[in-house]
Amino acid sequence: MSNAELNNKRVREIYRELLEICKPFIKKNEVLQLRKAFELALQFHRPHWEETGEDYIYHSLEVAKIALKEINLGIPSVVCALLHNVVDNQTIKIGDVKEQFGNEIAVIVTGYIKLSDIQTEKISVHSENFRKLYLSLVKDIRVILIKLAHRLLDMRNFNYLPEAKQKRFLLEVNHIYIPIAHRLGLYNIKTELEDLWLKHSIPVKYTSIEKKLKESRTKQKAYIQDFVNPIQRELIKQGFDAEIKGRPKSIHSIWHKMKKQNVEFEEVYDLFAIRIIIESSKKNEKADCWRVYSIVTDIYKPNPQRLRDWISSPKASGYESLHTTVVGPNGKWVEVQIRSLKMDEIAEQGLAAHWRYKEDGAKKDQEAWMSRIREVIENPELEALDKQDVSKIELYSDKIFIFTPDGDLKKLPKGATILDFAYEIHTSVGDMCNGARVNNKIVPIRYVLQNGDKVEIITSKNQKPKLDWLNFVITNKAKSKIKRSIKEEKYQEAEMGKEMLRRKLRNRKIQFNDAIIDKLIKQYKLKSSVDLYYLIAIEKIDLTDIKKTISDTADESAKPAGKEQEAVVNKEIRTDKEQGKDFMLIDDSIDNLDYDLAKCCNPISGDAVFGFVTIGKGITIHRINCPNARQLLSKYQYRVIDVKWRKTDERKTYLTTLHVSGDDEVGILNNITQVISNDFKVNMVSLNVDSRKDGKFKGRFKISVKDTDHLEKLIYKILKVKGVKKAIRSETEE
Repeated sequence: MSNAELNNKRVREIYRELLEICKPFIKKNEVLQLRKAFELALQFHRPHWEETGEDYIYHSLEVAKIALKEINLGIPSVVCALLHNVVDNQTIKIGDVKEQFGNEIAVIVTGYIKLSDIQTEKISVHSENFRKLYLSLVKDIRVILIKLAHRLLDMRNFNYLPEAKQKRFLLEVNHIYIPIAHRLGLYNIKTELEDLWLKHSIPVKYTSIEKKLKESRTKQKAYIQDFVNPIQRELIKQGFDAEIKGRPKSIHSIWHKMKKQNVEFEEVYDLFAIRIIIESSKKNEKADCWRVYSIVTDIYKPNPQRLRDWISSPKASGYESLHTTVVGPNGKWVEVQIRSLKMDEIAEQGLAAHWRYKEDGAKKDQEAWMSRIREVIENPELEALDKQDVSKIELYSDKIFIFTPDGDLKKLPKGATILDFAYEIHTSVGDMCNGARVNNKIVPIRYVLQNGDKVEIITSKNQKPKLDWLNFVITNKAKSKIKRSIKEEKYQEAEMGKEMLRRKLRNRKIQFNDAIIDKLIKQYKLKSSVDLYYLIAIEKIDLTDIKKTISDTADESAKPAGKEQEAVVNKEIRTDKEQGKDFMLIDDSIDNLDYDLAKCCNPISGDAVFGFVTIGKGITIHRINCPNARQLLSKYQYRVIDVKWRKTDERKTYLTTLHVSGDDEVGILNNITQVISNDFKVNMVSLNVDSRKDGKFKGRFKISVKDTDHLEKLIYKILKVKGVKKAIRSETEE
């Protein structure tokens, strides 16, 4: 037998197979039309077939079979599938198709040609505009369904495609045909396309997951059986006629979970799903599904976040099912799907379940059917709840359920943080909480928990409750425990602070009594002595400043500022002749001049400053924008004098502090210190840098500079360092 005869025999066999599939629902008048379509396709492809050996007729027949058997389309669509690539405007024109098969078939074939002419490699196929363009070219929605059948066949024969087509088809499948199959409820096709896309897009990842699934198959089967047995016994006991199936998740689904959760294969918690299909009347099927759900969740603890109720509110594709994820034997997560036989049929085929009957039905029914398909494809928002993965519990409850590492459930209000959960477990756990692992990811104590999270608290002996914790915890239990712990801690610290103050005053020969304490409380605007002692203990109040405060208060009450003060001021003032105004010139060469640079604002040469006369201590120089300036200038104006910097020795330097912040990039600290030490020859007295978890840093640099001009140039150069966002001089002493 010659090659031509063998090929003819093979083609006839495929055609007979197609006829066999069509038999249950093909009408007599459609048999002739189907035969004509096959003969026309054979006639069109034969010359090319004989010349090159490429069997396009097989391709057309296979597309027709997929359209009929897997997408559930009727005979008109099968005819179009056979004719989808026969029009070349030379051998066969669209007018020929219209003449032989009628306007309906011609419209579909024309639409198919238009879609095929779109150069998807030059367009962003994932954009909203492309979706609108794609649908606007199609008058009959069956064009897209035949195109879907075509792409499925292409993906099944991917290795035979030219390289240019391979890249384009992968892009189209991912952004066009997988979403369409999903929206229409063609889940078997969607799953196969996803796996084929992954296999040819990221082959290493696909092969790795496939291998691990095969290696674990025996264990999986044994585990599924162990899981199913108690459910099966209880279903029989309660009179249910049910079939239970166990199946592994698709490779694409597992890969997607690994990527989304940033985990390895072994850490994906639901590698397989159990499907329970029950025999039930239409009247009772919903109630029966919920009864089965109750049986399952009585045996195995459910994850509330993973409940999906598509029985009360079916998907746009008509999909109805109850989904839940439960903790099975050995603490493994298992997804369970519960549905009736009727629901299962629709779940397998979605909107396609009864398409072929509607396609062959009355014109009015056919138009309504196609309008419904177009609406689902055009409006992805119909699947909004699916995309958001929002469960009924989340929509209607103000509570969340959190799992401990042992699988115990804790109920908390929505918005609860890691710290709320820690205090829910135990006060000591909350007090020492330093973070947590949520679904195997490290998170900070402020992390807001989501329904169904699995949480393991991380503690540290060095951790202590802090006042700012009260700003983000929301449970009353956590708040009261934090307040109590802080109060206890504060009293302990306050006792230490009290002893520090008593010792300091004794060394200075100042009596420790209620009058002194009351003055200090008033001076620092505090509520109680406990607050004062606590702030001393944690070094928020400097004991040196307390000594000054007590001395100044005593001096002021002992004598008013009068002629003696005026004499001190006059003695230290020199006249600047050029300005015609009296100034005190700040100059190291001045004899008998007792002045200090205020530590509260660290003035440097070039700053706008003023002098403040302190009895018995000379003159203190403050910056005009010093935090204490307003009080000194308003209350003690008579003790304020004008001062002016005199240019001094180049070797003279002044201490000041810089705050620098920005992106915590590799080498950024080295670059900043290079500018300070090498480029500007500035001495760094101290350095403190805090790297934060959000990828930012904050640095505090205490440096010695010559004057404000020197400082401004340094700041300008630091701001030029890549990654630095802000560099400012501190207004107060650090």
